[in-house]
Amino acid sequence: MKLSLENKHAIVCGSTDGIGRSTAILLASRGSEVTLVARNQEKLDNTLLTLAEEHGQVHQTICADFNDPKSLKEKVNSHIRSLGKVVDILVNNSGGPHGGPMIEADEDEFRVAFERLLICNHIMAKAVFPGMREKGSGRIINIISTSVKQVIPGLGVSNTIRGSVAQWGKTLAIELGEYGICVNNVLPGYTSTARLKDLADSKAEKLGVRTDEVYGQWKKNTSLKRLGTPEEIASTIAFLASEASAYVTGHDLSVDGGRFGA
Repeated sequence: MKLSLENKHAIVCGSTDGIGRSTAILLASRGSEVTLVARNQEKLDNTLLTLAEEHGQVHQTICADFNDPKSLKEKVNSHIRSLGKVVDILVNNSGGPHGGPMIEADEDEFRVAFERLLICNHIMAKAVFPGMREKGSGRIINIISTSVKQVIPGLGVSNTIRGSVAQWGKTLAIELGEYGICVNNVLPGYTSTARLKDLADSKAEKLGVRTDEVYGQWKKNTSLKRLGTPEEIASTIAFLASEASAYVTGHDLSVDGGRFGA
């Protein structure tokens, strides 16, 4: 299979923690140059040190906050102009909104989440599109959630906005396909990340149980009876970034250990 990413350049958002970090590390190990995007420069610098440079890659960073779309747009467009090369792979990834019943959510929670998860994805896609179109190939991969297919109780705002992100991605797949650009959505299930721990702690407190009991229930709600790892999600993203996936586009790909139920 054509899984090598040598002579490619990838931008990976949310790349200092969890799935984003594991993705950046794996893409670099496959030969890609990587631009890391996150809001904490110290964590960006630490992640940069972990990236492989066995193929002569030069990795870079962009310190930007997805809660500030205007600044993000300026920084990303400036970075791409300075690269002097096409961005072949874009991995859109950002943290989700706080949990809680949807009926209790303030209206601004929807606005903030929409800007962070959809508007910023759109800014990133528009920034890389001209180069991909000129080259006649490219990959845009959106890390979303299995809530796209089956809503998750207690994550009302996230369920709503992530569904719109999925439809945005599938629409892009239709529009950009003629330029050789594949757009896919990766839907991680229960994955061992700091974000999942926060959700587990919050749910445990609400239910008056231990956090490990919450984890236990989530494990039971998968066919494999365990949580996923960030590295397992990253492996799927790396496949979609490769030439081996050249005929896969417009797909919502669940990577969830066979999740069912709540």
